Order: sequence, then C-alpha cells, then structure tokens
Amino acid sequence: MNNESVETTTAHTFLPKVSVVVPIYNGEADLPELISCLSAQTYPKHQVEYLLVDNNSGDRTFALLKQAAENSSITIRPQSENQIQSSYAARNAGIRAAIGEVIAFTDADCRPQPEWLNALIAPFVNSNVVLVAGEIVALPGTSLLEQHAERQETLSQKHTLAHSFCPYGQTANLAIRRQAFEQAGLFRPYLTSGGDADICWRILQQNIGHLEFAPNAIVKHRHRRTFKELESQWRRYGQSNRYLHELHGVDLMRDITLTECFYRLTRWLLKELPRDGVKALAGKADFIDLVRTPIGLYTARARSAGQREAKLPDNARIIERL
Repeated sequence: MNNESVETTTAHTFLPKVSVVVPIYNGEADLPELISCLSAQTYPKHQVEYLLVDNNSGDRTFALLKQAAENSSITIRPQSENQIQSSYAARNAGIRAAIGEVIAFTDADCRPQPEWLNALIAPFVNSNVVLVAGEIVALPGTSLLEQHAERQETLSQKHTLAHSFCPYGQTANLAIRRQAFEQAGLFRPYLTSGGDADICWRILQQNIGHLEFAPNAIVKHRHRRTFKELESQWRRYGQSNRYLHELHGVDLMRDITLTECFYRLTRWLLKELPRDGVKALAGKADFIDLVRTPIGLYTARARSAGQREAKLPDNARIIERL
C-alpha cells in the first residue's frame, strides 16, 4: 500500500466523537431548517451530539429545542444560558456540557451542507491541528445588497485567514480541539463581538497547535438584505476592531475620513461609473459593478462609526475556564 493510500485510509477511519455547539437567540424561525441540515450530516450519527444553546430567547426557541430532542433521529441536547446575553457565553455553556474530542461551531441562521462535518473534522487526523475553519458561502439572494455581498465574498473565511495580525476562523464554521480550550481557556463570556478572533489568537499565540482551512466544509449563510441590517453588521465589525485592539495591543483600526470618502466618491462619479457604464452597455458588467464603490463607502463609514463608539467593558477581559 502506497503512502497516499495509507493517508486516505487513515482519514476515512478517523472518526472522533464530535460535539456541535450552536448558540440560539430568538431562533424559532430558523430551527426547522437548521435541524434539517444537522440531520442530513453524513458524519456517523452515533459519533455526534448537537448542543443547541438557548440564550434567553423571548420566543418558543427552548420549547422547540426540547421537542426536537424527543423526535429527532440525531442526538440533540438542549442547553440554556440565561445569565449572560452573549453568544460567547452560550457557546461556553455548550462547551462545558460537551463530551466530544472536537467541538464544532455554527450559528442558528447558518445552513451546514451534508458533508460539512466530514470535511471539517478530517484535518484533525493530524495531532498538531487544533483549529479548523471551514468555508462560508452565500445562500441565494435576490436583493441588490445580497448580490453585492456575494460578489465581494464578504463572509468568506479567506479574509479572516489572511488577517494581517494573525489568522482566525469565524465561529459560523469553526472546529476546535477540546485540548485547546483546556489550555487557553474558553470564550470571553461578556464580549459581544470579536470573540472568534480572540479565541483563535490566544490558542495560536500559545503555540498549542496549528490552524487548518477545510474549503470543502461548507456552511451557507444569508447576507443582509437591507441597509439597516448592513449598517448594523459593519458597525459590529468596527466594534470588533476596537475590542481586539484593546485586548491584544495591535493596531486594527481602519478609519475612513470624510476627505477620503469625498475623493473616492468623486473618482467613482468621474471615472469608474462612466467606464463601468460602457461595460454594462456592452454586456460586460452589471448593476452590481456600477454601485460597488458607494456601497463600499457606506460599509466603511459604518465600520468607522463602530470603532469610534465602542468601549470595551471591563468584564469583557474575563476568560472562563473549563
């Protein structure tokens, strides 16, 4: 048997116990589709538990979780975190209850594809790997903003994995070996944004192990449909920059001034719009190409506002332990 065959056989027989943790806040509408996606996973069902953590929802989320646990073909273990309103606190509750060697994360509004867990867990066959990030792609969208975000691949892990300070994976599609939590601690429970980068950076900076990318471990996610949703998303990105700047002492702030906005908008009106308009008439561009710059400026201004307004709470520095 050659080396390639040995590696393939090893990967196929490496099936550790996996705990999937999903924080949920007012997720009543998302639960049917989420549970359908989890039930469709091709990873051996007896090797997976799903810890769906209600984070003090005001709808029927927890009741529906208990109902799903009784009627589903997969192992669903409903959990709750009602003391701290934070997805990271909810994830910590799931981690504490988990029995898996590897703990995988996604979100209630995500749609893991059937081969997600198989592809996400495979790199852990290498004992030096403690973090694996899968890819996040867009669900089909019809609105202008959804199509723009899909064109820009806004949620793709390739952006965070290429971060200038240190790579990280987003918790919408991330798996972490339990050993890493034992050494580096859990998520910061009072942090409201940036916790995915923080946990990955702490693990990597302590040299606990390596981060791998699993491009075939695909989770689909819906982009924002309205300008209000888009502004909220990018303000949160700005807040994350501020928090991580204060927690890790690195310059992550990317502000955009009114002068720069005016310059880029003028360049768009005088150069880019006429050029792309000609391409559109020739069938070589579409409306998304025509409005790329103003939408980009809108999100950049929202991110800058989030950075300016954010203030890291003192308790956000707390790191919980197993």
